[in-house]
Amino acid sequence: MNTRPTDGSHSSVLIVGVGASRGLGAAIARRFARGGYPVALAGRNAAKLEATARELQDVGARVCIVVGDAASAGDSRRFVAEAQRLAPLAVAVHNAGGNEPAPFLQVSEERFTRHWREHALGAFQLAQAAIPVLVEHGGGSLFFTGASASLRGKANFAPFASAKAALRNLAQSIAREYGRQNIHVGHVVVDGGIEGERLLSRAPQLKDQRGRDGLLDPDAIADAYWAMHHQQRSAWTLELDLRPWNEEF
Repeated sequence: MNTRPTDGSHSSVLIVGVGASRGLGAAIARRFARGGYPVALAGRNAAKLEATARELQDVGARVCIVVGDAASAGDSRRFVAEAQRLAPLAVAVHNAGGNEPAPFLQVSEERFTRHWREHALGAFQLAQAAIPVLVEHGGGSLFFTGASASLRGKANFAPFASAKAALRNLAQSIAREYGRQNIHVGHVVVDGGIEGERLLSRAPQLKDQRGRDGLLDPDAIADAYWAMHHQQRSAWTLELDLRPWNEEF
């Protein structure tokens, strides 16, 4: 039997990659806070972290923020240490990284490398920082936000697809190595646009174009992370593919 505390206040959740409150990182934080877990919010934008933290505190959540870059080993270790100050770490989520589509011959080495650092190296650093702590605690969850780009490389998506494919294989490798130590590794393929500030600030027309439930609701995605963490270990999910009902695949 997979024993997890029923009272979330006894363990903490770390979300790396929290931006605007209408985004996936903040939604994951809200979901676990609603379940009683103290949450540590990590990211590079202090103002956005503080705004999301205030919203959580207003509804009674225990929360801390940590500013830094997940691709830095030192910062990732600091993220884990701050979550540990709240309560023993039970869940670490890597949700960091953006996408800058461009024709392949216009992609600079700097842009290609930046995508790899944000998605693949950042996930590696967080995993290296979190796994020893989770093992010491007897288990826990390590989740990675992926994308359909990890399965198929679209035109103009070479840096993003390469980085997300690396992330997917990293998750698979860690799962096969640490599953027997009661660490649930999950890779969540987000197959479609997320109805959040990042996407709609660039393309506000998409919400009307896609219609009702045509974009992924970040709170609905967050429910999937919550459910994965609470799965009984005889039926753990390694990879979950989430897509709007009208998304082609």
